Amino acid sequence: MIQRHTCKNGVRVVLENIPTVRSVTIGIWVLTGSRNETDKNNGISHFLEHMFFKGTKTRSAQEIAEAFDAIGGQINAFTSKEYTCYYAKVLDTHKEYALEILADMFFDSAFDEEEMEREKKVVYEEIKMYEDTPDDIVHDLLARASYGDHPLGYPILGTEEHLKSFTPDDLRNYIKESYIPDNVVLSIAGNVDEAFLKEIDSRFGTYQSKQTAQSIGKPDFLANTVERNKETEQAHLCLGYNGLPVGDKNTYSLVVMNNVLGGSMSSRLFQDVREKRGLAYSVFSYHSSFLDNGLLTIYAGTGKEQLPLLMDTINQTVDNLVKKGLSDKELHNSKEQLKGSLLLGLESSNSRMSRNGKNELLLKKHRTLDELISEIDAVTHESIQRVIESTFGQPASTAIIAPKKS
Repeated sequence: MIQRHTCKNGVRVVLENIPTVRSVTIGIWVLTGSRNETDKNNGISHFLEHMFFKGTKTRSAQEIAEAFDAIGGQINAFTSKEYTCYYAKVLDTHKEYALEILADMFFDSAFDEEEMEREKKVVYEEIKMYEDTPDDIVHDLLARASYGDHPLGYPILGTEEHLKSFTPDDLRNYIKESYIPDNVVLSIAGNVDEAFLKEIDSRFGTYQSKQTAQSIGKPDFLANTVERNKETEQAHLCLGYNGLPVGDKNTYSLVVMNNVLGGSMSSRLFQDVREKRGLAYSVFSYHSSFLDNGLLTIYAGTGKEQLPLLMDTINQTVDNLVKKGLSDKELHNSKEQLKGSLLLGLESSNSRMSRNGKNELLLKKHRTLDELISEIDAVTHESIQRVIESTFGQPASTAIIAPKKS
């Protein structure tokens, strides 16, 4: 059972006791990411995430790492377009210690200038590594093609030029503006009971802010095309279609449909593109939900000379889906596969923490597994056809990375 608690300052807490495990996972979720940036500070959310690990007023970066190694625990973080998460997984006997270190990082990071300059070099290398992975970059290009100059089109890592400009005061000001109590959720899952709420209250329930949560305007979906020439062995293609926001009532119809389109080895795209024509090793589709919109993406990589045939094959597969919908067998199998993935994906304290944290941060509500399974079971041919028509009823955005034409 999930317990919800709100601290006096507005910080929200979700706690799920799983008495059958010996671990506890603690996550700090903050409703800010690259969507909350500007063209001048793009990348600051991700860089701030890095700097939280580079020392506090009482602990060095090495001491933070050693603290978790010494108890056999794990600590990590990630940044997305709309949120940032810092989390730790430890034995249940070390949960108070883990919370204390996370709070130290969250409130008292030092942002030492020498550490910042060293970490900038680390992130430069991360950007270069990303640039060497065209099957990753092409998804960033698709965001730019789909959302243009809106912050949802920005890359999460930012650029070297932006990173060079960041100062300790920039980081502190960004925290002051974005890491406000109303934007923070603590999600705890594992062998832990409600007594732990007192520890959370004492560490996260008292800090205050005069700032109010910012709202970023909804972007228009743009059917633009972005191409980049790069000396690669393959051409990489992404097609984007206007999807659904977080919490939309038609989400499960879209997820069931996408599973059939490109979500597995038995999917239509996999069979049409790879198995029947041998055009690609990797081909798949997925849906990303944001607070006020979504994006369904199709990806495939192929030899540059086969790119036109690949695009034609994908378009034929989509057209066939629009005209004929799903078969009874596809509908049944997709629903069963999703139910299995849902249940199997919640067998660890990490996954429970993540699910609860995102639900509280983005939806402010939690549904039981029985309720979710009922929603999947309620998906029909009619509801899927409505989603198909709304998703594919307008032109797609396109991103391509390919070698120069000879």
